[in-house]
Amino acid sequence: MSPTEETVFLFDVDNTLLDNDRIEADISLHVEQQFGVAGRERFWAIFEALRAEFGFANYLDTVQRYRLEALRDPRVLGLSAFLLDYPFQSRLYLRALETLAHIRAFGRTVILSDGDAVFQPHKVQRAGLWDAVEGRVLIYVHKERMLEDVQRHYPAQRYVMVDDKPELLAAMKEIWSARLTTVFPRQGHYAHASLSMGSPPRADMAIEHVADLMSCDYSDFLLSG
Repeated sequence: MSPTEETVFLFDVDNTLLDNDRIEADISLHVEQQFGVAGRERFWAIFEALRAEFGFANYLDTVQRYRLEALRDPRVLGLSAFLLDYPFQSRLYLRALETLAHIRAFGRTVILSDGDAVFQPHKVQRAGLWDAVEGRVLIYVHKERMLEDVQRHYPAQRYVMVDDKPELLAAMKEIWSARLTTVFPRQGHYAHASLSMGSPPRADMAIEHVADLMSCDYSDFLLSG
C-alpha cells in the first residue's frame, strides 16, 4: 500500500482549523450590542446549559430558548441571520486550507468534529473546509466514541488525529493504540487551559500552530508506529 492509501488524516474544526474563540467573541459582542450585558450573560448561560445537556455547542437551540424568554422582542430574530451569515472563512487559522492541501499528499484528509446536525456542517461549508477535504466530513456527538464508524467510512491501516484537546487525543489513543498518531496544536482556550492545569496527556506530536504541519513529511507521522 502507498502512504496515500494506508493513512487517513483526521482534523478537528474548532480551534484546530478555525479560530472558534474569535467567533465566540464576535457573537458575544453582537449579543451585547443588541441586548446589553445582561442579555449577553443570559445568552451564554443558556448556551453552557445546553452544552452540558447535549454534549456539544448548540447555537441554534440557544437562540430558540433565548427567543422564548423574549417573545416580544423582534431583535431576537436577527440572531439567526447573524449566525448563518457569519463569515467563517475569515476566521480560519493562517494557512489552514494550504495545510490540508499539503497533508492530502500523504493520505485522505477528513474533517472529524463534534456538533449539531445543522449549524456545524453549515460552519464547515461556509469556512471552505468541506470543499478542502472533498466532502469527507464526519460530525458526531463525542466523536472519540465513534471510532468504529470512522473506520467504516474511511478504512485505513493508520490514522493521524489533529485536535486541540489533549484529553480527547488520549482517549482515541487508548482505543487505536499504535495505529494512531496524535497531533496537538496548542491553539485556543481548551489547549491553553489544559496546559495551565499541569501535565495534560502527552500527544505524539505537539505544534504551536496547525500551519506548522506544512513543514512535515509523511515520515514525521510515523512516531507511534
